[in-house]
Amino acid sequence: MTSRPVALGARLIKYPSIQTLGFKPNFQDYSTWEQNLILNAKKIYYPTAFYADLFNAMGKETFPSFHTYKFALNKIKQTAAFNMLGIPHPETKIFYGKKQKQTILLSFAFPFIAKKGRGSAKGNDVYLIQNNEDLSLYLKNKGPAYIQEYFPIKRDMRVVIIGKKIRLAYWRTAVKDNFKTNISQGGTISFDPLPQKALDLARMTAFKCGWNDVGIDIIEHQNQFYVLEGNMKYGTKGFQKAGVNYKKMLADLIVEGRI
Repeated sequence: MTSRPVALGARLIKYPSIQTLGFKPNFQDYSTWEQNLILNAKKIYYPTAFYADLFNAMGKETFPSFHTYKFALNKIKQTAAFNMLGIPHPETKIFYGKKQKQTILLSFAFPFIAKKGRGSAKGNDVYLIQNNEDLSLYLKNKGPAYIQEYFPIKRDMRVVIIGKKIRLAYWRTAVKDNFKTNISQGGTISFDPLPQKALDLARMTAFKCGWNDVGIDIIEHQNQFYVLEGNMKYGTKGFQKAGVNYKKMLADLIVEGRI
């Protein structure tokens, strides 16, 4: 029996300090030794979305947390949580079906933001709707219409929380003629200090939502701070620019028992 931390997902497979078993959807495909290792481990790291549900039902702790997995790539569920928990969030409404979608302009005036509500990241499937033509084009997409008020900003804040602590925080600035600040969309990174209120809001959001491995996007508009969303599949270019070996940092945090 090994005392090394046990992981299923392959994120840290190159680090021998972590016992990575790999993802096998058929539990019986694990060897008897591996099954016992999984069942006896106090905590499972990177359990995958498939096993996170099962471990939660068993009462076994995981990292990332069960709630972190449940909110991944789901803006609709996140918006509902923000509203229920009193977390400041731009005015947002989801419209289902043709009849509801025909009422969008009763609730929002141009310009506004439209997004794909589920399964999208890195700034993809995010649109600035400025007129009826833009709206008609967006509504050709299948699924619910995720509509959000637009704040004319040029930069936002990304706060990465791992465990219970902020591990990195930076500004993201949009390039000219692009309203998106995502690094994958050409946005640039700055490590100028972030307002303390933004950092506090990020920590509060992660705590209330039960997230412990997340990049939280925050904007400031007219001296008010708003959470846009939590990114469970956040990019690591910010860590690279800061000179931090992201995977080594994770492995060290796990081995030292800090996450």
